[in-house]
Amino acid sequence: MTARAHDHGPEELCEAGLELYTRALREGRVPAPDADALPCLLDAGLLQPDVTDPRHLRPMAPAVALPRLLRTVDEDIAHRRRQGDRLAEAFEPLLALTDPAPADAAGIGMLSGLDRINVAISEAMGQARGEILAIQPHSRGNEAARSASLIRDQALLDRGGRIRTLYQHTQRHVHRVASRYEELRGDVEVRTLDEVTERLLVIDHQVAFIPANKDRTLALEIRNPALLDYFAIIFDRLWHLASPMFPEVAQRPPLNGVTPRQRAIARLLTEGHTDTVIADRLGMNVRTARLHIAKLAATLSSESRAQLGYLIGQSGILDLEEEHE
Repeated sequence: MTARAHDHGPEELCEAGLELYTRALREGRVPAPDADALPCLLDAGLLQPDVTDPRHLRPMAPAVALPRLLRTVDEDIAHRRRQGDRLAEAFEPLLALTDPAPADAAGIGMLSGLDRINVAISEAMGQARGEILAIQPHSRGNEAARSASLIRDQALLDRGGRIRTLYQHTQRHVHRVASRYEELRGDVEVRTLDEVTERLLVIDHQVAFIPANKDRTLALEIRNPALLDYFAIIFDRLWHLASPMFPEVAQRPPLNGVTPRQRAIARLLTEGHTDTVIADRLGMNVRTARLHIAKLAATLSSESRAQLGYLIGQSGILDLEEEHE
């Protein structure tokens, strides 16, 4: 092993270093020359000179060593965060010098930060007079954001606009979803589906916003006509498959004793998805998904997962679902 092979920080422990540290713990000490090629052990304090014999090194107890190493990692993370804060502070006045929603020649721009995204959406909503198409997989956001959104939506409705929103079925029983629309006055419709796409907002067929990362701190602002047409077509196709939630609630009836939720799960089971994937796709936790799968298995008298897939295909419940829709 060369010194270059152990070129890492004291908070890390290479394989060779771990082997020597383990040996020292077992034997109580190791010859000092054995650690010459492993500076990580000395830098981290895992091996220390034996006060009774300078030719040997004694190991630090793991229960003492681990908290020290973790503290080093925590300090490094805090330092990086402070660096990030300083960079954000330095760039804040520079961002103000540029167009808040720069777009390239293809009509696609990137927005960074929740505040900047919300400002861009508010500005687009403030100019809108036609229709808003929205897909909301989940109802998130704090009370302040909800209030601001209500004011923004009501202003559009007062100008004669229209709002159509799609949620997942799991949101039908979330009180704040229904109460939000009960507070609005105007042309508002809400429908739900078992599965919807990621968040989508199309304003006046002039601009669309979609998330560009998982935590939604980045967003794409799209003004490309071809993409706007595509989003509108996809939305309309989903809209016609969805069940009304507001202003009137319509629940799809069971077919052959199988509920709409169980049919959605049956479809995903036949596609070979795991319980975790099914739960994620349908906006529920894994435990609830498994409970529905168990009820579906009981309805179809299935004794195994493999048999359940076969019985779903033989039962025709998915064909009945298509006819019902």
